[in-house]
Amino acid sequence: MTASYCVPVLLAAWLATAAAEGLEQAALPAEESRVQPMTASNWTLVMEGEWMLKFYAPWCPSCQQTDSEWETFAKNGDTLQISVGKVDVIQEPGLSGRFFVTTLPAFFHAKDGIFRRYRGSGIYEDLQNYILEKKWQSVEPLTGWKSPASLTMSGMAGLFSISGKIWHLHNYFTVTLGIPAWCSYIFFVIATLVFGLFMGLVLVVISECFYVPFPRSASKRCEQGQRPEEAQAAEQLQDAEEEKDDSNEEENKDSLVDDEEEKEDLGDEDEAEEDEEEDNLAGSMDEERSDPKDQGVVKEGSVSHGELDLDGARSASTQEVGEDSVRQRKSQRANKGP
Repeated sequence: MTASYCVPVLLAAWLATAAAEGLEQAALPAEESRVQPMTASNWTLVMEGEWMLKFYAPWCPSCQQTDSEWETFAKNGDTLQISVGKVDVIQEPGLSGRFFVTTLPAFFHAKDGIFRRYRGSGIYEDLQNYILEKKWQSVEPLTGWKSPASLTMSGMAGLFSISGKIWHLHNYFTVTLGIPAWCSYIFFVIATLVFGLFMGLVLVVISECFYVPFPRSASKRCEQGQRPEEAQAAEQLQDAEEEKDDSNEEENKDSLVDDEEEKEDLGDEDEAEEDEEEDNLAGSMDEERSDPKDQGVVKEGSVSHGELDLDGARSASTQEVGEDSVRQRKSQRANKGP
């Protein structure tokens, strides 16, 4: 009787203790995660201090494998003096566009607003050594337009956020409402056209509001001022053309004058050559004439005797001619006198 009575008592005690432990476990709060979720509203916190960020998606198996390591790394954040965060790219497409995330999981290191891409593994030991040994100093930082804080990446964040909203709306149409996918595509095409036309209309209205028209008198003056300028430009063109024609004519005249001068020079040269030829001919004739006289003198043997004989003969002949003339005059006077 005693043994049979003790067994139910022991079972009742064990059930009571198990229920008490279950109640205690239920009463204890779950361990709080030290990983800080980052959104478009609080991402600027990483601009100060030292941070490590993880971009993940809930459906990504590789991201799920590194979750425990990332939690351990976050628990030791106080020891490493670093803050740890995570970004869900499905819920925050704008942040994924700001950091230009193309692969998952993606890790980034931030130090006082300077960002670097961590391309190592998601194991706790590698992450710890990356911070303690300051291996991030050997990594090229994201500067210029690549920096998440730049204006370019801000525009990229806006585009990614719009695309994320469109994707969520497409899923709402196709999954929640059960609309065919092609109907959703047609809806987005029409919405894009209408939005483009609306934006164009807004731009036209803004331009009309800020555009200040000139008064008519000022516009007429501007037109009158433009016309004389056009006339002056046309006159300048005509003057330039006339100057070109004049220069061409002067060049032609100069070429003609040069040709005539060359011809005259050639004519003068020909005349000089002819004069030289005539002079040469005259000189040759004189030489021919003087040669016979010299030859006659040489043949006689002496120059002086020949000249004296010729002079004597000439004087005698002249005397005889003079005497004959005197005689004729006397005879004529005698015949006329009585």
